[in-house]
Amino acid sequence: MSKKIIALSVIASIFSFANFAQAKMALKSQTIAENKVLKNDQVFSGFGCTGKNISPQLSWSGAPAATKSYAIMAYDPDAPTGSGWWHWVAFNIPRDTNSVAENFGASDHDGIIQSRTDFGTYGFGGACPPVGDKAHRYKFTVYALKVEKLPLDKDASAAMVGYMVRANALDSATITAKYGR
Repeated sequence: MSKKIIALSVIASIFSFANFAQAKMALKSQTIAENKVLKNDQVFSGFGCTGKNISPQLSWSGAPAATKSYAIMAYDPDAPTGSGWWHWVAFNIPRDTNSVAENFGASDHDGIIQSRTDFGTYGFGGACPPVGDKAHRYKFTVYALKVEKLPLDKDASAAMVGYMVRANALDSATITAKYGR
């Protein structure tokens, strides 16, 4: 009898682990890929860079059931600032959203806030590492949040948004691309 109980416990554990593993968020894109070089579309237009400054298409799945909204943040941890560089900060994305189209970061969207980047502008600011520096990593992360809205406005700093996002995150998924010049 005890062998049956042990066997059933093992099977139950396997199914519980499988269900837990499936709940993990996943992030995909038609325009960027993990550990691949960003195209000219996602490169900044300015600061000596001549890209198109187009935010990538992103789609996500597997968010926790308790998700009430999403945030998207793009960050370069290799920028020579001592604190990295924020390229995109978007939040209060409705829970029924599971993707954003290419160039979403170029315009306003009802109820969604795209606050200041480290370029000092709103919306998406593409890659633009210093000339001759090693290729930088660009981390595009979607966060599932436990709140419907963050109590911030479009003038909130990226650091403040990052703090509030992480304080309210249920899960996240990241694609890390790279770019150098």
